[in-house]
Amino acid sequence: MDTIFIRELRADAWIGVYEWEVLRPQTLDFNLEIGLDTQKAGETDNIRDTVDYGKVVERIRADLKDQHFKLLEALAEHVSQVLLHDFKAQWVKISVAKIAHMRGVKFVGVTITRSREGVERS
Repeated sequence: MDTIFIRELRADAWIGVYEWEVLRPQTLDFNLEIGLDTQKAGETDNIRDTVDYGKVVERIRADLKDQHFKLLEALAEHVSQVLLHDFKAQWVKISVAKIAHMRGVKFVGVTITRSREGVERS
């Protein structure tokens, strides 16, 4: 199993539990790992045989503009399901963090790993 990765993706999201958090979008930091077999893409040199990471970034940003989440866990779960179902990933690892959310803390966030049923991550 191969991995396509997207590092330090910045995207604005409506997220938070506290009243002061939901007054404006917050910029989040994402690191994504997308597991799939890229052998065919390597042989054909065709984007249709792999995950188009440009479309992944566009989709995440579009979804975050239209949805509100209370928890980073819920946001990460949403992104994982999009990657697994709409982009046909076999497994995903998603880290999402709020930036400078707390005094003296650069990032605070969550990392989740999800896979299609019956697929083990290597």
